[in-house]
Amino acid sequence: MNNETDIITNLTDLETFLISVENDSLGLTNVTGVAMATNNKDGRRFIAVLDDQHQLLLSRWVTEEVFQTGQDLVRNGTSRTAH
Repeated sequence: MNNETDIITNLTDLETFLISVENDSLGLTNVTGVAMATNNKDGRRFIAVLDDQHQLLLSRWVTEEVFQTGQDLVRNGTSRTAH
C-alpha cells in the first residue's frame, strides 16, 4: 500500500503523517507500530505502518534527509496533537 507520488519530504509532513496514524485518521485497523525501513529491491527509504503481526498496512516513501533526521520522531512519537 504505497502511493508512488506521495513522498514525505520534510519533518513537518512526517509528523503530520504520524499524528494521522496515532489518531486513527487513516481508517487502519490493528495498528501497533511504525518503523523506518529500506526497500530491499531499490534501496528507497519509507515509513511503514505495521499491524500486530508485523504485516505492512500502509507505507509512504520518505526522502533520505527525512529518513536520517526523522528516526527519533518515529521512535519517540510526536509531541503535538491533531487540530
